[in-house]
Amino acid sequence: MSGSANLASVATIAVGTAGKLAFIGLDHALQETPVSFGQLNRQADAIARALLARGYAQGERVAILGANSVASIAVMLGIMRAGLVAVPVNYKFPKALVEYIIADSGARLLFCDTASRPLAPQALAAVLLDEVAQLDGFIGQSWLAETPQDAPFLAFAPQGEETAMILYTSGSTGKPKGVLLSHASQLWVVNARLRATPLADERALIAAPLYHMNALALVWLTLASGGTAVLLPAFSAAAYIRATERYRCTWLTAVPPMIAMMLREDTLLAQADLSSVSVVRMGSAPVSQSLLGQIRRLLPNAKIINAYGTTEGGPVVFGPHPAGLASPVLAVGHAHPQVEIRLRAADGTLAQQGVLELKSRGLMSGYHNRPDLATPFSDDGFYVTGDVFRRDEQGFYTFVGRSDDMFVSGGENIYPSQVERVLEQHPSVQQACVVPVEDAIKGYKPVAYVVLRDGASLNEAQLKAFTLAHAAAYQHPRSIWFISALPLASTNKIDRTALLNDAASRLANHAATAF
Repeated sequence: MSGSANLASVATIAVGTAGKLAFIGLDHALQETPVSFGQLNRQADAIARALLARGYAQGERVAILGANSVASIAVMLGIMRAGLVAVPVNYKFPKALVEYIIADSGARLLFCDTASRPLAPQALAAVLLDEVAQLDGFIGQSWLAETPQDAPFLAFAPQGEETAMILYTSGSTGKPKGVLLSHASQLWVVNARLRATPLADERALIAAPLYHMNALALVWLTLASGGTAVLLPAFSAAAYIRATERYRCTWLTAVPPMIAMMLREDTLLAQADLSSVSVVRMGSAPVSQSLLGQIRRLLPNAKIINAYGTTEGGPVVFGPHPAGLASPVLAVGHAHPQVEIRLRAADGTLAQQGVLELKSRGLMSGYHNRPDLATPFSDDGFYVTGDVFRRDEQGFYTFVGRSDDMFVSGGENIYPSQVERVLEQHPSVQQACVVPVEDAIKGYKPVAYVVLRDGASLNEAQLKAFTLAHAAAYQHPRSIWFISALPLASTNKIDRTALLNDAASRLANHAATAF
């Protein structure tokens, strides 16, 4: 078997593109670091050779810590070509959590940028990405010294389900879980997406972090397509808009809160030419009808894709309807032809609404080093997502909410996302997040945090009245707090844990001052 069974082979699939730009890396000042396919391949091979020359064995872990960069992508490719396992680490985590992940993964080596080095164990061998500068503008001779750079290199050829990467979950409700992703599963994902949406003629913009599946899946698809992507070090709304305009990006992919933040940059958007954008693909979090409407007004010629995926189950779950039927506004699509899908109700029966269970060749192998967790797989091999969906008569699926976000108020089940959609239907509301707080009578009750659109005026009583007019009475938020921006977790999703803590504090202070 050749090295084509290696996930890192996605960077060599594009024939005749050695001189074509693979990535345009940008720093925080939007200064460029361009890299061609040829350069990227040489960089990845050099890293793979150096790792093996220094005695790192196949299957060992190598961690990567830092903001998005072309160097990080080359390092990840090199790690996998050598048969080692890449472990991208969330550099926005606190030091204790970074150290936990590195220790849990068993990483023997770390690649990191200077800003992130203090977060990692100082005893761990490290290579600074900032200092790499000799090989095609990438890697320093100090680390590659005495490594035969011109020797032929054949990538490691996985024979079964060997692990390519370990991606750690956000850890918002406990210790982060290491998701084991094999070469075979991720190559299946790449090939399935390549058949449906090749990006050879697109210019994608990547701003989501490279320790998250949202960004990595697009990196692999761009490389396999032979396309070019613009890579931001991290998301900021202004940089996102400027990069889109400057590089005439055609394909935007993001978590919905990122797009919502971009839409608040009224002054910058009024001056920007975003007519190049032909596709906006959103995933990793629910999309509201209000947000979809705003994107359509801003980018009237762009196709908007409401996507769904998980780190454990991959991004290939849903697709177009086989009969060509138009998707309902908030639906994520019809079951992908290569994916088995079913919905299981709370009583254990299969139903039209319930927790999504899926089976495909793109599933994770399991969680690393977590015997304390119940298996996330059913007896017949379906991954149990924990996400509740509704299936309509035409076979379209619509997200309802997370099963573990659902709470009971006075005997009624409430999914926060359903209340948020109602709030965001108000023309003055840009974003909303609903969380439960304890209540002596109801058990729990919903409260809401709301971000208004620029220039809008709205008070709590008005919004409560709107909610009561458009939703069941038990769903209306008992308190509504207006804030300038919703807090984001390190994955650019809304940080519900921070809001839960804030809500409890606000209500406790209110109770204390009431006496």
